[in-house]
Amino acid sequence: MTLKNQKALETMTEKHSDVEEIKIQSNYLRGTLVESFADSLTASIPEEDNRLMKFHGSYMQDDRDLRLERQKQKLEPAYQFMIRVRAAGGVVTPEQYIAMDDIAHQYGNKTLRLTTRQAFQLYGIVKWDMKKTMQAINDTLLSTLAACGDVNRNVMCNPNPYQSDVHEEVYEWAMKISKHLEPQTNAYHEIWLDGEKVVDHQQTEEQEEPIYKDIYLPRKFKIGIAVPPSNDVDVYSQDIGFIAIIEEGKFIGFNIAVGGGMGMTHGDEHTYPQVGRIIGFCTPEKTVDVAEKLVTIQRDFGNRSIRKYARFKYTIDARGVDWLKETLHERLGYELSAPKDFHFDHNGDRYGWVKGSNGKWHMTIFIQNGRIKDTDQYLLMTGLREIAKVHTGDFRLTPNQNLIIGNVTEQKKEQIDRLLRIYNISRGENASAIRRNSIACVAFPTCGLAMAESERYLPSLIDKIEILLEEAGLEEQEMTIRMSGCPNGCSRAALAEIGFIGKAPGKYNLHLGGSFNGDRLSVIYKENIGEEEILATLQPIINHYAKEKLANEYFGDFVVREGYVPAVYNGLQFHENR
Repeated sequence: MTLKNQKALETMTEKHSDVEEIKIQSNYLRGTLVESFADSLTASIPEEDNRLMKFHGSYMQDDRDLRLERQKQKLEPAYQFMIRVRAAGGVVTPEQYIAMDDIAHQYGNKTLRLTTRQAFQLYGIVKWDMKKTMQAINDTLLSTLAACGDVNRNVMCNPNPYQSDVHEEVYEWAMKISKHLEPQTNAYHEIWLDGEKVVDHQQTEEQEEPIYKDIYLPRKFKIGIAVPPSNDVDVYSQDIGFIAIIEEGKFIGFNIAVGGGMGMTHGDEHTYPQVGRIIGFCTPEKTVDVAEKLVTIQRDFGNRSIRKYARFKYTIDARGVDWLKETLHERLGYELSAPKDFHFDHNGDRYGWVKGSNGKWHMTIFIQNGRIKDTDQYLLMTGLREIAKVHTGDFRLTPNQNLIIGNVTEQKKEQIDRLLRIYNISRGENASAIRRNSIACVAFPTCGLAMAESERYLPSLIDKIEILLEEAGLEEQEMTIRMSGCPNGCSRAALAEIGFIGKAPGKYNLHLGGSFNGDRLSVIYKENIGEEEILATLQPIINHYAKEKLANEYFGDFVVREGYVPAVYNGLQFHENR
């Protein structure tokens, strides 16, 4: 057992953290939310209720750009709420998309954000409008319940427009897993939807929460489903990754990877990013059972003393993969089969029109950093709304923050194509290869965890990196680049070929060496550097790559082969290599 594994195990027996006590005392996520949102003296809510709000799909935030000025004016911060709307597998109807647009304009900041977990995020909602917003979302048959919090979150699924027959079958399993692992508490309906209150608050935990009980999970839990050859869900970054196995064109089941996770804490060597490890194969009908049993193992054995050691990867590392498999098999009453062969070749999106095997068309459009908004130069939000008005298929939110206009009929294709041209909506053709493969988290001004800029900064940094690539003759080279404003890892920067993780305003750790198909971690190459040093560091490496790369060799593979960074596949190796 390594030092970091021992550390995780030691802290598991300590006293519960304050967050654990908040959950236990919350009466299944009710807390005092009703009273807090009725308080008209402040635009904020108490921290205890803010912790519970995450389970309801929302974070209280404030505009950090305005903090200092409001302090000078002796005003409380500009409090607002972000609401995350779940869509299992990222699939929504045109009517639901229009409703999200309506809500963003009526209650939010007139933008929509597509997340790396295939969800919508709404920003700028004030306390007084929260209940009306929640009800409007519910009216669309979408939900925010369990979009955040210490439960299983939005189940990701490969949109896969070029294998839609397989995708539709796999998507159904994403829906089943998502539905099965939803919290069962009635609190959400009571608080936001005026549902009937439960009179007997002494109900047993099996009645209220048969899977989560009154303690829920030690930390957030993420599940993703990938359909090879595309790994666009970054399946190895998930607590549980299901990899669809296709033989002779038929879906036969899933390989199961466990213990992935991108988050870490700067300066704490016991925290680390990690890719999941495959532990076996199951047939489709066993998928939900396997997911539930793995979730309950984390519920029962995860660290409840120190939250930064509480993710599933640390639970597994503290006891070992063999322990996990034995415990899982005991709870299942049967053993998983041996893993099947498969192959990933990319983790990005395929832009433009693609005809699916169902005879319908799918258009993937490029949305930089997932932000849908109108500007004087680019009426993206208006254009997508006009498309939604005539579209009869579906919309698919991709794990790379882009949008697929899915299942377009031959009759509608010309009409939608004309609207794309009228509003000059990007199909990726006007963006460089590196920009098309970029992801940034939100960071400033709304994320409370942000240490550095991300969404607002990465586009301008790419402008400068594009010049380096053009000078080296690599402007069309596919390459993943990702930026996170903190080490929490929402943009999955630790898997990028070039990754930036914020440390302070204008300062980032530069990571290199992730794989283009998402199965290998990047490694810190330089720490705490600003733009000038970033560009000065990348230029000679890019030039070296241009001169010495092998045929069809990706940048991440090259920097590993040339010894700039070691090949790293999990946090244990990462820790020991340092």
